[in-house]
Amino acid sequence: MGHVAEIWRHPIKSHGREPLSHVTLTAGQTLPWDRHWAVAHEACKFKTDDPKWVMCRNFMIGVATPALAAIWASFDEVTGQITLTHTDLSPITFAPDRPEDVARFIAWVQPLCPPDKRQPTDIVTAGTRGMTDTAYPTVSIMTRATHRAVEAQLGTPIAHHRWRGNIWLDGPEPWEEFDWTGGDIRIGDAVLSVQEPIRRCMATAANPQTGKRDVDTLAALRDGWDHQHFGVYATVKTSGTLRVGDTYEVL
Repeated sequence: MGHVAEIWRHPIKSHGREPLSHVTLTAGQTLPWDRHWAVAHEACKFKTDDPKWVMCRNFMIGVATPALAAIWASFDEVTGQITLTHTDLSPITFAPDRPEDVARFIAWVQPLCPPDKRQPTDIVTAGTRGMTDTAYPTVSIMTRATHRAVEAQLGTPIAHHRWRGNIWLDGPEPWEEFDWTGGDIRIGDAVLSVQEPIRRCMATAANPQTGKRDVDTLAALRDGWDHQHFGVYATVKTSGTLRVGDTYEVL
């Protein structure tokens, strides 16, 4: 029977990932603390006095700054502090909501940002509305079988973290998750409604260990299956807790 293989969250959009053993989802919301913050640049149109969701191009993201892919995160929900690590930098621990800490973070991340590209200026948040790439609050679902299919197409193993998924399932056939679009899936105690496939960008070409682009994931998707999708977006329909090892059921 299929089950939850992994759960991941990304506290600061495009700036690190961390594994979870369990999570409680709330109807109509993103995974708690996932993309809770985002790093603004000088052309960002996000308004702190009217903190509404804006498109990903308003933030520092991996498609323009591939070195960000090698950041790993650990978030303490009690203290509100995040520890970030990167193979080329010393670790940093800071509170994203404290202006003096934001300045330290920007100085820390600056070496990863190409000087001819946009530069980080601030950390912003829209509260519980995570800065997902969708205009509606979503949780991403991916499968190990589909990842293995892409590896076979590439002819080499690659780290699955580059897909930046929230919930990884073991059990479905490759690409089976696309068939769930328009339907519901129960995972643990929660029920999610699958909305659409996730269209991918060049951020997925960056190695999450080195931060360097090492494979052409988009070409693999196009050559193998004539599309540019991996994983699906889902909305939380019924609140509930899910854990690594929990089974899932397509309803």
